[in-house]
Amino acid sequence: MSESKPPTPTPGDTYKGWLFKWTNYIKGYQRRWFVLSNGLLSYYRTQAEMGHTCRGTINLATANIAVEDSCNFVISNGGAQTYHLKANSEVERQRWITALELAKAKAVDMQANSDDSGDECPAVPPTSGQGGGCRNSEVQSTLRTLNSKVEDLTTCNDLIVKHGSALQRSLSELEAIRVGGDMGEKIRQVTERATLFRITSNAMINACRDFLSLAQTHSKRWQKALQVERDQRIRLEETLEQLAKQHNHLERAFRGATVLPSSFSNPALGSKGGASGKGDASDEDDDNEFFDAMEDPAEFITVPADPKYHKRSGSNVSGLSSEIGMDDQSVNFDELSLASNPESPQPLELEPVRQRRTRIPDKPNYYLNLWSIMKNCIGKELSKIPMPVNFNEPLSMLQRLSEDLEYYELLDKAAKCQSSLEQMCYVAAFTVSSYSTTVHRTGKPFNPLLGETFELDRLRECGYRSLCEQVSHHPPAAAHHAFSEKGWSLRQEITLASKFRGKYLSIMPLGSIQCLFDKSNNHYSWKKVTTTVHNIIVGKLWIDQSGEIDVVNHRTGDRCHLKFAPYSYFSRDVPRKVTGVVTDKEGKAHYVLSGTWDEKMEFSRVMQSSKGENGTEGKQRTVYQTLKAKEIWTKNPLPEGADNMYFFSSLALTLNEPEDGVAPTDSRRRPDQRLMEDGRWDEANAEKQRLEEKQRTTRREREREAVKAASSPEEGAHQDNYQALWFEKLDDPVSGEVLHVYKGGYWEAKDQGSWDICPDIF
Repeated sequence: MSESKPPTPTPGDTYKGWLFKWTNYIKGYQRRWFVLSNGLLSYYRTQAEMGHTCRGTINLATANIAVEDSCNFVISNGGAQTYHLKANSEVERQRWITALELAKAKAVDMQANSDDSGDECPAVPPTSGQGGGCRNSEVQSTLRTLNSKVEDLTTCNDLIVKHGSALQRSLSELEAIRVGGDMGEKIRQVTERATLFRITSNAMINACRDFLSLAQTHSKRWQKALQVERDQRIRLEETLEQLAKQHNHLERAFRGATVLPSSFSNPALGSKGGASGKGDASDEDDDNEFFDAMEDPAEFITVPADPKYHKRSGSNVSGLSSEIGMDDQSVNFDELSLASNPESPQPLELEPVRQRRTRIPDKPNYYLNLWSIMKNCIGKELSKIPMPVNFNEPLSMLQRLSEDLEYYELLDKAAKCQSSLEQMCYVAAFTVSSYSTTVHRTGKPFNPLLGETFELDRLRECGYRSLCEQVSHHPPAAAHHAFSEKGWSLRQEITLASKFRGKYLSIMPLGSIQCLFDKSNNHYSWKKVTTTVHNIIVGKLWIDQSGEIDVVNHRTGDRCHLKFAPYSYFSRDVPRKVTGVVTDKEGKAHYVLSGTWDEKMEFSRVMQSSKGENGTEGKQRTVYQTLKAKEIWTKNPLPEGADNMYFFSSLALTLNEPEDGVAPTDSRRRPDQRLMEDGRWDEANAEKQRLEEKQRTTRREREREAVKAASSPEEGAHQDNYQALWFEKLDDPVSGEVLHVYKGGYWEAKDQGSWDICPDIF
């Protein structure tokens, strides 16, 4: 019988399987994949859709479950949602009914106790130390799991009592009736209730087995954890005792010293106090060295290659690894020496690094009729559509451009590379990393006003400075320049072309990005891919990146071809997949990159390439034999509560933080953006309209001046004589492009506090 094939539903676990769902009178019943979890019944077209697209969900806490016949049953929550379902067999239907009843009983019980549970739960005291916090969290999680299993056992017990009573009544009725026409119906009822009783009993047995297994497993783990806590307490007591002895020793040495306290730690002193100071300084050095060793583990490891390649290319691989390792070690040794040198005056001269904010006000929940605004915008360019701030996030496009520098460490590492091909890998990873902040960011940034600027001064914290300026309004164009003390500079000019197509919004960045390295004179350039925002009108908004990028080294001819695969329901690939190949000027492949633009990227060295079998489109695919892949970039986790803060990253949270000394045209001083961040959206909408009207008036005045200055009215009718403040148009001799390049003067004006040339745009 097929009765033993489907799994017996276990309370508390996720129950999955295929069912037929009634769709309409044309298609009838369609096969769907159903998932029962946490009191919710959801369904999908295929199992592959579980990660991204749910077709419907019904809450069992308020739902009614009714059986129609041997294979059909109905789930309804009062008229809003009704699922007509059909199983393959009566036994399978009974399993689903039992699982649904278990889940419903648990959901109802949780809903009834939800209001009181928060008050009854005692607050967990904070635990000092990361290890203690993790263990406390693990214990709390285990207790919640065991409590859940106990609740499952209670639910099973209630259901067994219910079904047992029903079975007993049916047996009593069966004994009381005489042989007649209703004998078959009564026997069928008894059989059905006996099946329900057996399934529920099996579920009870499985739940008991799970509970016993969990209790035995965690009992051993808790015993080990208790022993670890005891050992740790003993070590802490010993450490405290040593610290107390050192403290007393330092007090005695200080009281007996005959020199000034400022020279107390000088190791050259010959007196008794000086000698004791020297001993204390050496102890301090040991502690610092140990701390640095714990904080800075080796970043690169030796990659094992196929034995047949060791003789031929082992020297190159080992040389590359040692080259990277020595580069990193030199930096770590410098940091160690700086931290452990008691005579170094630098810590006394450095000012404390500014503490940046880690939160912004939560995003308010305002209702807005989207279709009433969007229905008149189909086919228009997005920059010409007046949008309320409800669709925005409290950052400007200039600040979004500056977010490209979140993973500036990749360029720092690239600047230290001896090999241009390896440097290309880091530049390509930096290119991909700039899209990681967009995966959940469905809000539209503010269109910058003409002449608006944004500075990102992270010279002390990160070693770089960045400046953006809106250099054109129609079409909107922004110029960006950043330079680092580590020997690289970045410049870009981006013009956005966007179209609204009803169901989705396409954003096509035009312009190029260039990265220059001082040490090697390598000059890289690339362009951005297309960003698509889906489900503009109906459904949950989601963002996809698609297209191809060619990162070119204009000095050596090296090239990296990156491909951003568009998302597809029918694709078996990982969503948001990115692949790339690094080749030299001869076209020979040296590295392969793979990963996703929202998580991480890896690269591996190519040892041999060959032509493989033909692909699905008849093209011959290249097969690369590579060494073991190494991780080159990983996305930083979002801060806590990011879903209520527009899904901002840690860097994005600081971009609109007020700062003293910035230019009057800086985005931080924009009033509508500030009002939106503070949650005052109605005032922000009014202020946004005022600023846009002020900008239009200023532009008309410039056009009138251009007409007066022109030799004929026709010649100057549509001219705008605006000149950017900090950027100028130049021909790039390397890439052959015309772009706005930073001409200097901004940071000098900031140091002097002289902003007289800045226009009044706010």
